[in-house]
Amino acid sequence: MTKEELIKEAIKARDFSYSPYSKFKVGSALLTKDGRIFLGANIENASFPVTMCGERNATYNAYCHGIKKEDISAIAIVADTSVPCSPCGACRQVLAELLPEDTHIYLANLKGDIKETRIKDLLPYAFDASELKS
Repeated sequence: MTKEELIKEAIKARDFSYSPYSKFKVGSALLTKDGRIFLGANIENASFPVTMCGERNATYNAYCHGIKKEDISAIAIVADTSVPCSPCGACRQVLAELLPEDTHIYLANLKGDIKETRIKDLLPYAFDASELKS
């Protein structure tokens, strides 16, 4: 699957967004090495801190279906923004822990702008399990 095809899936995922407060729809599509796609969209809540972002929903969706870290090859994140949509800090932390270091991360917008990156560039010096050891 090409990055453009994965981004199209992320655009479709935006239709599942529940964003009555911000009106900011985010869609995400996670691709596994065997070609399966797991979608996610942002789901808001009147209690804003419990809102869930699209890229976390796609990642958690994959994990809930038995996907393991080493099975993941790419993730696309799309929103109606002026530049390619970038994940928030919480999502960067989740992606740093749950996606392989070499995962292709495609940031995109509805205008067709695409930025390809890796987690080490999105979140250098990420907090990980080694920090929890005493």
